[in-house]
Amino acid sequence: MTASKAAAAFLFIAKQTTHGVALNSTVFWKLSKTILITGASRGIGRATAILAGMNGWSVGVNYRSGLDEAQETAAAVKAAGGSAHIVQGDISHEADVIRMFEETASAFGRIDVVVLNAGIVAPQMTLAEMTEERLKSVIDVNMLGTLFCAREAARQLPRSLSEPSASIVFVSSAASRLGSAFQYVDYAATKGAMDTLTIGLSKELAEKNIRVNAVRPGLVETEIHARNGQPDRAQRLGKQVPMARPGTAEEVAEAIVWLCSDAASYSTGTIIDVAGGI
Repeated sequence: MTASKAAAAFLFIAKQTTHGVALNSTVFWKLSKTILITGASRGIGRATAILAGMNGWSVGVNYRSGLDEAQETAAAVKAAGGSAHIVQGDISHEADVIRMFEETASAFGRIDVVVLNAGIVAPQMTLAEMTEERLKSVIDVNMLGTLFCAREAARQLPRSLSEPSASIVFVSSAASRLGSAFQYVDYAATKGAMDTLTIGLSKELAEKNIRVNAVRPGLVETEIHARNGQPDRAQRLGKQVPMARPGTAEEVAEAIVWLCSDAASYSTGTIIDVAGGI
């Protein structure tokens, strides 16, 4: 096929849409998007950023304090074929969230997708042992920070029904339905709130052509376990998972990027478990 015929074929496919949804989703999955990922300097956030880069997307790499790690993520995104812009910000601070969105939109023109991945978990203990400081820190980041980001996305992402939809993806946790008793029920509670937000916000934003979904990872091999003093936790507990192993950040990223893409154009209010059967 000549270049001109290939271009004509692409334009034909691009025109065969209903409310901006491609009949050939494979083509539209690869169309360039701008994506802002909170907590993208490591773990699931980094894996998602790199996979987005492999699709040729422009990635806003948010980090709170690990500039070196964020730079590594940005370099990996570029090496994968995407564009990257690093943006510092603590999602528990409203002004930081507003600036993060403004900087990303300024760098790339606009934002099509937001992945709300940033979150914290504290050392294992029962609720009776938790201090006010601990509870406030977990709630400020995981709940209030997520709400700040979701609100800003709701303000910036609306588009006409003639365009491909925008997308918000929350990174929740299987803890939201398991409860994490004797470990971190505070963290589990914030993730339960995130699941509820996914359902409610999907209804609020549907008419604005914004899809809202979530992914619930289970036991995943990331550095979060080491940061909480249990570097072997994923491997140790992975044997108890029906699939007999922990998951990887890359496996979770696959589900996130699918929900971000136009291949998931009719999915909203959906929560996908990536948890090995637990």
